[in-house]
Amino acid sequence: MKKILILLALVTAATTAFAQSVEKDVELLRSDLRTAKVAFLTENMALSDAESEKFWPIQREYQAELSKLEDQRIALIKEYVAGFQTMTDEMASDFMSRAFKLQEQRTSLLKRYSGKVAKALSPKTALRFAHAEGASAALFDLKIRAELPVVR
Repeated sequence: MKKILILLALVTAATTAFAQSVEKDVELLRSDLRTAKVAFLTENMALSDAESEKFWPIQREYQAELSKLEDQRIALIKEYVAGFQTMTDEMASDFMSRAFKLQEQRTSLLKRYSGKVAKALSPKTALRFAHAEGASAALFDLKIRAELPVVR
């Protein structure tokens, strides 16, 4: 529980910066979150040195691909924030469709890389990876959604 609270505190601080100035703080936010995520994964994965040598290159590949999806998500969030007050039904449908597609891509990516971790290490290690990645993503998602204005 302590680990999750620490990660949540880091996410909270980072998303507060995000809400204040999207353009200016996006890279700082992402850097802070990556640092927090590495610490969170390191503690939760509890890998031996031999396991770490196999795991971290896979995790870095995963993070690089995930960053591309995060870029798309940030662009979508910026677009949403810019137009939420004048949102039409057609725009809302389009936003939902793109947001769901990004979520599906993120889930597919995690599934693919969990398979890579399972092959390189073990299914149990892959489950820890999927669990830790899912927990960090859920905390970030919750905070972002709490900060976004609601369409009326």
